[in-house]
Amino acid sequence: AATAPGKKITARLKRTLPVRGPQAPTLSELMRWYCLNTNTHGCRRIVVSRGRLRRLLWILLTLSAVGLILWQCAELLMNYYSASVSVTVQFQKLPFPAVTICNINPYKYSAMKEYLSELDKETKKALETFYGFSEGKSKVRRSVDDWNSTGSDFFQQIPLLKVEDFSRTATDLHSGQKRKIEGSVFHKDSSIVNSGDSNDIIGFQLCDANNSSECALYTFSSGVNAIQEWYKLHYMNIMAQIPLETKEKLSYSADDLLLTCFFDGLSCDKRHFTRFHHPLHGNCYTFNSGENGTILSTSTGGSEYGLQVVLYIDEADYNPFLVTSTGAKIIVHDQNEYPFIEDIGTEIETAAATSIGMHFTRSRKLSKPYSDCTETGADIPVENLYNKSYSLQICLHSCFQKAMVDSCGCAQYAQPLPAGAEYCNYKKNPNWMYCYYRLHEKFVKEQLGCQQICKDACSFKEWALTTSIAQWPSTVSEDWMLRVLSWDKGQKLNKKLNKTDLANLMVFYKDLNERFISENPANTLVILLSNFGGQLGLWMSCSVVCVIEIVEVFLIDSLSIVLRRQWQKAKKWWHGRQRGGAGRASDPERQGHDNPACLDEDLPTFTTALRLPLPHDSPLPRTPPPNYSTLRLETAFTEQLPDTLELGR
Repeated sequence: AATAPGKKITARLKRTLPVRGPQAPTLSELMRWYCLNTNTHGCRRIVVSRGRLRRLLWILLTLSAVGLILWQCAELLMNYYSASVSVTVQFQKLPFPAVTICNINPYKYSAMKEYLSELDKETKKALETFYGFSEGKSKVRRSVDDWNSTGSDFFQQIPLLKVEDFSRTATDLHSGQKRKIEGSVFHKDSSIVNSGDSNDIIGFQLCDANNSSECALYTFSSGVNAIQEWYKLHYMNIMAQIPLETKEKLSYSADDLLLTCFFDGLSCDKRHFTRFHHPLHGNCYTFNSGENGTILSTSTGGSEYGLQVVLYIDEADYNPFLVTSTGAKIIVHDQNEYPFIEDIGTEIETAAATSIGMHFTRSRKLSKPYSDCTETGADIPVENLYNKSYSLQICLHSCFQKAMVDSCGCAQYAQPLPAGAEYCNYKKNPNWMYCYYRLHEKFVKEQLGCQQICKDACSFKEWALTTSIAQWPSTVSEDWMLRVLSWDKGQKLNKKLNKTDLANLMVFYKDLNERFISENPANTLVILLSNFGGQLGLWMSCSVVCVIEIVEVFLIDSLSIVLRRQWQKAKKWWHGRQRGGAGRASDPERQGHDNPACLDEDLPTFTTALRLPLPHDSPLPRTPPPNYSTLRLETAFTEQLPDTLELGR
């Protein structure tokens, strides 16, 4: 019984004694203590200012300053991830790039006729039926192989169509009968508006071999484009079935293509060229490919110190349906890059001298978090099918080829083969044409996801080209030049050269200035922290220590108070549940919060000790205690218990 009054006094003291700082019992008391003791002047003025208007003004000013700090710091943080571009120009000896040259006509037409005889026959028939064009009766060479019988069936299944009106009626080229068009209609030209009536629309229909109702009609406002597209479709199917060794023999050799060669003022020959077979352009030849470990360089700019070659085009042996222009295509690229000559190649005219001046530029971009580029392509989930250094084009083409193999069961002829796949052809994949066109449509509309997966390379080399053309050979020098070139190549050509069969090409550096474009971080970590400190000092008169104080008070201490109050409530509920309802009602004075600054074992103070009950057997004190008027309890709270007020009187 003697301990019960002591516990009550201890509890009353814990409720009454002023508590400051992080040990404050409530969030409001903690915020008040922070505002009175912080170094940020605005917060202190909110508490000590007299009058509601002045206090409201300080609240608005303080909140505005905090908003400005947050805005400026966000701007600084975004600028931290930006990059500045610097351009460096150096004059030095430059490595000469690789120059890949291809004849626009991929294969000699005279050697390919036995494989294309049936296709050419159907094409001539289309020209005669639609446009009244006729070359007269000519002999059609028959192949000893099975190409004609294989292709004729598919020419009947996928014939050229002449769309007569928009009621989905077309004339079949092969049979001459009219058929109703089923499925979707895709216009392959840039504009579907025709200058004449709808009879000018030519196209072809592709259907799903597994579902004849799934069809698509591809129309062209130009008959030339329609016939060429239809011809290339069957042409790729035929070429996919010819072995690579045979195709290399059907194309042009280095002796056929190259007549003369000079580099850096010295003579060169076919030994300086490396052959590689392109599916669409046949045998192409790369000068300075670097395969032997040596890369040529030049120390002088100008056309006389670059590459000069004279090409033999042989226009008479061109395929009249496959290509409609004459000349060659070249591309300037790095030795480790794949020459996408079908995408970015430059065409060279015949009977002309084409001069290509180069400016060399190396570029370097910052990777994450500054830009979304890739260093080596190892982080791109697409297999590189070209065995060359990564580029965006390689990724896109490889991604489409993989989708082609997964969706159609075979590979598209114009791109390298993935492991374990084979090129599409009529015999094994009768549905590949419809599948290819559907897939290519999704690719163009960015529905395959390739454009989202593939990224730009962070570092790359670029040669900016400036092209100029002059008539070549001149009228006065034409006779003797053609005679000399015919004499040099006479034993192989067995005919007199014509200037429309020749093309003169010069590739050179206009100057030896190497431009290096690089990205550098616009801000370093030191500059970022300095800018943060400037903003905090300008708007809030605050330092790093002040920021740490804010984190401690508003995060750690506030969270501690909330958790402590929840723990006390749970603890009180648990004790009350164990004691039962009677126990909770018998001690109403213990309701309220306990002061965490005082422990249960704390001894009472001198003043509170006077109120302790005396034992029954002890005598009364002889002398009353002195009344010290200065012994007053200082409180930080607005309300105080009555019994503590009496102690100070």
